[in-house]
Amino acid sequence: LRQLLGDERKDPELRRRDLLIEHLHAIQDEHGHLSLVDLRALAAYMNLPMAAVYETATFYAHFDVVHDDQEPPPETTIRVCDSLSCQLAGAAALEAELKAGVDPTRVRVVRAPCMGRCETAPVVEVGHHHVLFATREGVESVVDTGHFHPEAILWQRLGDYREAGGYRLLADCRAGKVTVEALMQALETANLRGLGGAGFPTFKKWHFVRQEPGPRYCAINADEGEPGTFKDRYYLERSPHRFLEGALISAWAVEAEALYIYLRDEYPGLHRVLHEAIGELEAAGLVPPGYIVLRRGAGAYICGEESAMIESLEGKPGKPRHRPPFVAQKGLFDRPTLVNNVETVYWIPLIWEKGADWFAGHGRHGRKGLRSFSVSGRVRRPGVHLAPAGITLNELIEEYCGGMAEGHRLAGYLPGGASGGILPASKADIPLDFDTLQEAGCFIGSAAVIVLSDRDDLKAVATNLLAFFADESCGQCTPCRVGTEKMLTLLERDEWRVDELERLSQVMMDASICGLGQAAPNPVLGLLRDFRGELASQNVIVKG
Repeated sequence: LRQLLGDERKDPELRRRDLLIEHLHAIQDEHGHLSLVDLRALAAYMNLPMAAVYETATFYAHFDVVHDDQEPPPETTIRVCDSLSCQLAGAAALEAELKAGVDPTRVRVVRAPCMGRCETAPVVEVGHHHVLFATREGVESVVDTGHFHPEAILWQRLGDYREAGGYRLLADCRAGKVTVEALMQALETANLRGLGGAGFPTFKKWHFVRQEPGPRYCAINADEGEPGTFKDRYYLERSPHRFLEGALISAWAVEAEALYIYLRDEYPGLHRVLHEAIGELEAAGLVPPGYIVLRRGAGAYICGEESAMIESLEGKPGKPRHRPPFVAQKGLFDRPTLVNNVETVYWIPLIWEKGADWFAGHGRHGRKGLRSFSVSGRVRRPGVHLAPAGITLNELIEEYCGGMAEGHRLAGYLPGGASGGILPASKADIPLDFDTLQEAGCFIGSAAVIVLSDRDDLKAVATNLLAFFADESCGQCTPCRVGTEKMLTLLERDEWRVDELERLSQVMMDASICGLGQAAPNPVLGLLRDFRGELASQNVIVKG
């Protein structure tokens, strides 16, 4: 263990609790699993109880804990994405084909949640290599060649970004040419809000954190696990330095002691990109070595919730905290912490360069700003489409997505990923933005739009979404832990009882600790509200 991680006797910093998940990653990457022997050694290495190490290792899906009486997993793992977008593209049949065609002693085939590549569904990950528009032949060829490394990413290097004016705003902020107050005023005028899902005004969040006594931290949430969402990956792959400049400006605004970036583990290629980009900044003297801390998630949707992400950054299971206090008051290491989404900070340099009125000037139907829509499902051109806030789904499909896919007719859509609810085609003219969908029982969230057609099985859609929530519940609170499992059981029946589903939904929404349990019933309630006729035509009996 000391050869792999370093000698903790010479460098006590290696024993810091917040490094636990990073150490677990190092062992998993080296051996392909975590044996109890390694976990016991790690507990001694870090001077932690074995229970704490074991609890953390077993919480995350990407760690394979092997007990003393168990065999390690095969050397090759094939993960088949089972998100809704991939299910619509035939992932279940692909999984069955792959299982039938491999030697289970050498290769294991498992289902995995959304991998953030929904525009290229179905998606399969072999080792750390993602196979897009996957077929059995394509996956088997990757297995045969042994090319399990992340795919190459062509990204804008520091020199090119600076030639285009990059990091000028950061320099002006540090030199006092741009004040925090002026920047906050610009963000308020632009109406920049949290683009990870909550939509909280960015300038207000900065204000609340600045009110708290230091030391303070800044943490960027790059764990976009909401099924159907891939916009953050899109921007990070193309211009990581624009994101880093926005993140560093945010850290400067709250006088943060350090900047933490929490990147989902499903983006291994981006981990390398950001590691190199941070190295460029340090080599150029733009940031002190170690100021930007890049951390890997380990496969837990719940860590998209800000307090759960903070727990994970501290090396613990990612279980949401009770609030108050809020993370702006007591966040990372119990200090005031600014948490922003990747896309939110990505826009900051552009808003200052082009003017707040430029950003706010976009919009339709009385809304302001731009939205990055992650569109997947039954459209001709899925992908990230930058469109005016307030655009309707019908407009988005026709103007940006090339219309519906051949042979498909719009039946419904998810405006905000799995948790945002489901709307019928008859409500495809509602402006898509924050605060416009609540009356219809939905919300835009991260603007992950999944388009359904008349060919799609609505019961399969509902069970897919609830199976995801049941699997991803952290288990901390009973309404979510038991409620998601119970709702899935009720949906798997041929007869849906409205009174049972609505009563269970109300308990989950009222009593769950965080947004996972509170939002999990949304797609079911949407189907009960707007899709009774379609369910009946698909032989689902809805009573009540």
